[in-house]
Amino acid sequence: MNKLYIGNVSAEASEEDLESVFKQWKIPHSGSFLVKTGYAFVDCPDEKAAMMAIDVLSGKVELHGKVLEVEHSVPKRQRSCKLQIRNIPPHMQWEVLDGMLAQYGAVESCEQVNTDTETAVVNVRYATRDQARLAMEKLNGSMMENYALKVSYIPDETATPEGGPAGGRRGFNARGPPRSGSPGLGARPKVQSDIPLRVLVPTQFVGAIIGKEGATIRNITKQTHSKIDIHRKENAGAAEKPITIHSTPEGCSNACRTIMDIMQKEAVDTKFTEEIPLKILAHNNFVGRLIGKEGRNLKKIEQDTETKITISPLQDLTLYNPERTITIKGSIDACSRAEEEVMKKIRESYESDMAAMSLQSNLIPGLNLNALGLFPSGAPGMGSSMANVPPPGAHGGCSYGGQPESETVHLFIPALAVGAIIGKQGQHIKQLSHFAGASIKIAPAEGMDAKHRMVIIVGPPEAQFKAQCRIFGKLKEENFFGPKEEVKLEAHIKVPSFAAGRVIGKGGKTVNELQNLTCAEVVVPRDQTPDENDQVIVKISGHFFACQLAQRKIQEILAQVRRQQQQQQQQQPKPPSGAQPPMPRRK
Repeated sequence: MNKLYIGNVSAEASEEDLESVFKQWKIPHSGSFLVKTGYAFVDCPDEKAAMMAIDVLSGKVELHGKVLEVEHSVPKRQRSCKLQIRNIPPHMQWEVLDGMLAQYGAVESCEQVNTDTETAVVNVRYATRDQARLAMEKLNGSMMENYALKVSYIPDETATPEGGPAGGRRGFNARGPPRSGSPGLGARPKVQSDIPLRVLVPTQFVGAIIGKEGATIRNITKQTHSKIDIHRKENAGAAEKPITIHSTPEGCSNACRTIMDIMQKEAVDTKFTEEIPLKILAHNNFVGRLIGKEGRNLKKIEQDTETKITISPLQDLTLYNPERTITIKGSIDACSRAEEEVMKKIRESYESDMAAMSLQSNLIPGLNLNALGLFPSGAPGMGSSMANVPPPGAHGGCSYGGQPESETVHLFIPALAVGAIIGKQGQHIKQLSHFAGASIKIAPAEGMDAKHRMVIIVGPPEAQFKAQCRIFGKLKEENFFGPKEEVKLEAHIKVPSFAAGRVIGKGGKTVNELQNLTCAEVVVPRDQTPDENDQVIVKISGHFFACQLAQRKIQEILAQVRRQQQQQQQQQPKPPSGAQPPMPRRK
């Protein structure tokens, strides 16, 4: 992949002219230039030299009044499914890149290419040639955040007549063990990593970390191959500022270590005598597993790294700031080792949760995992999980009628937990309703000694998922369930009485399969009297993911029943206009 095609070459240009251009820009090449009418070819000694020529010359250097276009030379037989996309904006998020590439077909892999440029470069393989061709046509020259993307074919030595093996994994939702070089591993554009490292630093040291005209921070990013966001404008007047580091785990740790060294030097220079601990921000979803049963995980990290680690209390959390502060005290070497161990645990938790969530994303059409607020976002100000949340009424997803249909779920919580769900002056339940895009109300108690209260949640599938997830999480955070106890709740959904049999299945086959698949307990009580809407209750009990999976499967059954009804109604012959319905024949 080291042979280059040089396009838009002037008719006046000679081999010596091209030689001079490469020499001027200190770009090595092997062999002579093969000059044709309007274009030329040249070999580079390695891929690094080829990439340097593309980055430095293409679209930037003129020769005899024409701007040269430089790209990989790819024989037609190898113009298959692989593209290289260059000049990707340095602040583009990985999720945005995913979405952009997926518009043109199923992406089988997306690999980072290390370059010395500020912008990112990726090699992308599509499932078919047609998809790669479409992406090439649509993306090449298109503008993204004032950057013109450059797209070219790259040789695909494994090309087959069909553009790739049949039955390959399609899209970005493939799960199981991640493929080498796929988005599931760390080989991503350098603008984004699986999960960034977030640290808090004293405000007085931010200037030293940035350096004169940004020289220090640029040097850190270059040495550690990382992207670093210093959120200076957040929390004006605050004593500490968050810093987000995107890179591989090693890159994050190296950048963090360098920042700690800079703060220590600045403290000495400014005669700052207080201890400067390392403070890591982590989403609350991961902190429990970091601590471990009876605090064993955290104690082990402390013992292994000779540090003292404390974690901010749950009371400091809000719906809009789900991060907790992990404070690590010790020498710089010790803190650096502790950071590696802490982030290792957090990344393991993240990967485990993402694997579990993937099933849900496939079950709910249009489900946006980033909008759920369950996992940190890579965006600046990541502490707020509200960045991508659509306003109420603007829900994602799809249904057969266009907009997703609204559903009603009755979720039963411990009566003692009602205050925690409502919050002071109703603030928590209002925030929760806004966050989820759902109507959330707590029904009156059925009696003085009632042990459970009913939460009525009305909204489309994604809103149900978000609202119920937050309620399950709140009950765990507020210790309504023991440290070793899993949160299990009962949910009721109403189904048309004529569809109850479909949920149960012949001899209970369907409901038994539901229970085996979802690990939830699903019960359709016998001898129910249908309500005024001719509906009966289905009871679902279990932990969050089990409840969600069971709800989705039951909704699938109901949707299938509704479609069959519609088909039957459409197939019934309509009487002629003005015709009277046939009278029953007298016997």
